Amino acid sequence: MKISKDNIRSEIMSYLTEHPEARDTLDGIVQWWLLECRIIHQTAVVKEALADLVSQGLIIKHTKDDSQILYSLNRSEH
Repeated sequence: MKISKDNIRSEIMSYLTEHPEARDTLDGIVQWWLLECRIIHQTAVVKEALADLVSQGLIIKHTKDDSQILYSLNRSEH
């Protein structure tokens, strides 16, 4: 998947908006700033995908005693 220069600019500015005192090297920006932006975005996308799969009955959502949520295959659907 190719990432455009516009996406990178947007991610850098998003990071700096949330962390206005941040300073880093090129390597630090690539390894930490951009990684953090992608993790946050991917987490939101994965959450939406899981909700879709649960609503379709393909996976089951389990809430543990400590409120953590586990997901597993709905074997009755396969």
